[in-house]
Amino acid sequence: MAQTHHFEASSLFNMQDRICLVTGGGTGIGLMASQALAANGAKVYITGRRIEALEQAAKTHSPSNQDTALSKGGRIIPIGPCDVTKKEDLQSLVKTLESLEPHLDLVVCAAGIPGPKASPESKDAAALKDELWNKESVEDWQNTFNTDVTSVYFSTVAFLPLLQKNLGSNGKRNHFGPNVITISSMSGLMRHAQAHFSYNAAKAATAHLTKLMSAEFQKAGVRVNSIAPGYFPSEMTAKSSDDRQKSDLPPEQVASKGHVPAMRGGTDEEMGMTVLFLARNDYVNGVVLNVDGGVLNVVGS
Repeated sequence: MAQTHHFEASSLFNMQDRICLVTGGGTGIGLMASQALAANGAKVYITGRRIEALEQAAKTHSPSNQDTALSKGGRIIPIGPCDVTKKEDLQSLVKTLESLEPHLDLVVCAAGIPGPKASPESKDAAALKDELWNKESVEDWQNTFNTDVTSVYFSTVAFLPLLQKNLGSNGKRNHFGPNVITISSMSGLMRHAQAHFSYNAAKAATAHLTKLMSAEFQKAGVRVNSIAPGYFPSEMTAKSSDDRQKSDLPPEQVASKGHVPAMRGGTDEEMGMTVLFLARNDYVNGVVLNVDGGVLNVVGS
C-alpha cells in the first residue's frame, strides 16, 4: 500500500533513468514533451528532419546545459536527422539507438505537418467545388497522411523491439511499462473542417490508429495513448519559432476564434503535465486525451 510520501509529485512523475525518443522533438509540442521528460530525469533523444533545429533545442533546453539543481540528471540529446516518412531513416535510427541504449521506455510521435487549407464557406456548389478542387491536390493529401498518420504507425512499429526490451528477459517491467504517446489533435475529433479537411481527417485517423495499436500491441507489453491538443504555441499555429525554438501564441489571437472557453492557448507546462501523466500511469491504455481548453464542449465532436 502507498504511504503518503509516495504521492509527492516528485515521486509520481519521476522519470530518472528512463530512456525516451521524441520525433519532431526540436520544436512545438515535441519540444515541450522533451523538456518535461528531461526536467524530471529522463534521457531524451530528439529527432527530426532539421538537425540544426534539434541541436539548438538541445543546447538551449537540456537541463544538463542549464545551471539548475533540479535537473535530476535529465538530458536532451539530438540524434539524426531522421525523416520519419522514410523506412530507411527509421531503421537507421533504430540501429543507432540499439548501439547506444539497452532499451527504450517511451516513444513520443510528435512529428506532423498542417496540410493544405481551403475554405468550404460558399453555399454555391460550383463555387464550393472551385475552392476545394483548386486549392488542394491529391499530392497534398497524400503528403499530409504520410506524415501525420503513416509515419506514426511505422515509427511505433520500428521501435517495438527496443520498447519490449524494457520488460527484461523474464517479462517483468524494469521500471514502468514501455509505452508510446502519439500526438493527434482536437481537430481530428470535431465535425468542423476548420478549412483543412486533410489535416482533420489525418488526425482522426491518428486517433483511431492509436486505439488499434493499443489493442494489438498490448500483447507485446507496450501501451499506446494519444494526446489531442487544442491551440498550443508551435510552428504550426504561430507559423514561426524564435532562436530558442519556441513559438508565441498571443491569448487574444486564440480568444478571437470565438470557440475557446479558456480564451487562450495551452501552455508548455500544461502539455508537459499531460505527457508525464501518460508516460507514468501504467494503468492507462488506448486513451485519446483531448487537452483543448474546452473547445470540444463548444464545437461539435
